[in-house]
Amino acid sequence: MSDQEKTIIDTFYQAFAQKDYRVMATCYHPYATFKDPVFELEGKQIHAMWHMLCQRGKDLRIEYSDVEFSENVASANWTALYTFSKTKNKVVNHISASFVLKDGLIVKHVDDFIFYNWASQALGITGVFLGWTSFLKNKVRTEASNSLNAFISVHPEYQD
Repeated sequence: MSDQEKTIIDTFYQAFAQKDYRVMATCYHPYATFKDPVFELEGKQIHAMWHMLCQRGKDLRIEYSDVEFSENVASANWTALYTFSKTKNKVVNHISASFVLKDGLIVKHVDDFIFYNWASQALGITGVFLGWTSFLKNKVRTEASNSLNAFISVHPEYQD
């Protein structure tokens, strides 16, 4: 494993903690994919998502730990602490991340978190009662996708 591969995850999360989406983007391979319970993205869409989240997350704080490497894979745990803009609810989202590395860069990034826990915090009573349903999960996915597409439409650097 190269020195770049050993530091790429730290570089990514340190940049994220500073809301430096430009440095975060440099950590990804051009053919990268990203997946979590809300988004499924590739290439420049990933860069746009981090840009959008960093820009909109006025009080966003990131903490990360337990970075591990083995061959061309890595993992980490991280926590996002922020106010969900639509409801003004405080969120503490615990996430497990896994990465596949290629040429010293992230080529596959999967974030996993318990959607119900997130929905209960972010959406309040609606999340408590409906956070376990595919209806709410699909609604959140659609809204997030629409929001990202609107963001991309006014940021030509993310358009193909």
